Amino acid sequence: MPAASAPAAVKSEAPPPVPAAPVAAAAAVAPTTIAAATAAAAAAAPPVSAATEAGGGGGGAAAAASPSAATAAGAGGADDDMFGNDFDASAKVVLNETKYKDTWVDAEGYYKVRNGERMDNRYDVYATGVGKGVFSNVVRARDTLDDNLQVAIKIIRNNELMYKAGLKELEIIKALNLADKKMSHFCVKFKRHFMHKDHLCMVFENCSMNLRDVTKKFGREDGEVVGIALNAVQRYAYQLLMSLKLMHKCGVIHADIKPDNILVVEDKSKCVLCDFGSAMYIREVVPTPMLVSRFYRAPEIMTGHHYSYGIDMWAVATTLFELATGQILFNERDNNAMLRAIQELKGKATNKFIRKGVPEIRDQHFDIDNNFVSIEIDKQTKKPFMRTLESINSSPDFLMRALRKVNKHPEDLRKVQQFKDLLDKMLVLDPERRITPKEALSHPFITEK
Repeated sequence: MPAASAPAAVKSEAPPPVPAAPVAAAAAVAPTTIAAATAAAAAAAPPVSAATEAGGGGGGAAAAASPSAATAAGAGGADDDMFGNDFDASAKVVLNETKYKDTWVDAEGYYKVRNGERMDNRYDVYATGVGKGVFSNVVRARDTLDDNLQVAIKIIRNNELMYKAGLKELEIIKALNLADKKMSHFCVKFKRHFMHKDHLCMVFENCSMNLRDVTKKFGREDGEVVGIALNAVQRYAYQLLMSLKLMHKCGVIHADIKPDNILVVEDKSKCVLCDFGSAMYIREVVPTPMLVSRFYRAPEIMTGHHYSYGIDMWAVATTLFELATGQILFNERDNNAMLRAIQELKGKATNKFIRKGVPEIRDQHFDIDNNFVSIEIDKQTKKPFMRTLESINSSPDFLMRALRKVNKHPEDLRKVQQFKDLLDKMLVLDPERRITPKEALSHPFITEK
């Protein structure tokens, strides 16, 4: 791919100035970490209809783009999860609608891009409805200074909170690409950034579709989604583990890994991890129970731990299960139901694990004796009630049964058993005992044909 020669006036070498657009008081003071910023944004939003955007994640984005990224199945629910079906991006920082009417910014600060528009004197936009999320919208364009190469442009919303989150994403993706100059660790390739009408814009390689779309399109049998071939899961698992290895090396946590945020190239032979809008450095960790899209959220997040790299390993495991079966592993309505489902698979959380959580989060789910307090819905009155569970019956054979159901060929049994063993190690409830990327890359499921 020829290198793009930037014109003299390009504004991409240093972080651009903060845009001057007015912001609401709730966003006037940006949190010190992206984790805190996303949690604050979630806390500020009222519950809304499930008809709103699903699975938006940190930036809309399937940054480089799958057309259905904004409508892929996400994790909605009553706990006002910013990554869920019930989260309304329009409820965030609202600009003066009258002032911005009929201009390039809508009432919520999204840039109103037009097909055929030229951005930064080089990018001709040809697809505007690629993706839209809490922090940004994404378009496809042709780079007129690089043989009309197709690229994806992530356009950050015009307000201070989103702008600062965009700068953090910019910093992290640059660091990852710098540490992987050969692009052998499967994080999305960043090209450059620029300002366009007070919007921070980031240019990425253009990809074909995300893994949720791949599973829906190529993982069907008799009209039912049953997952993609196990050899494809094996290939994508290797590539995702390589991306985790790179992030670990750079001290980065992605914090929103899910099928929507993993893109594939045109021939589907390679996937890349994208959308680092929620990413942070390990030193910036702040306990928050709403980090990561719910279905892929590790138990230590929901119990208030000072989480670490293990949350990404957990998210990769749940993603791989979904690729292999077409089913979401933990498809629950809120954190409490998620924790119960996880314990029903992996066994009751140990007292040591429970005590590591900060009380204000941990005590929402466990009593003073470390018994799990299940919040359930009465079938008749439809009202919630609490039930204390001193013990929880687990189903350790569930993974194998689910995998065998969709992998019926006897010759696949060895790989199915290896895959199940790897998932067990990736889904260890205690993050200190969970398998590391380096260890997982040496697992037989990855290394053997």
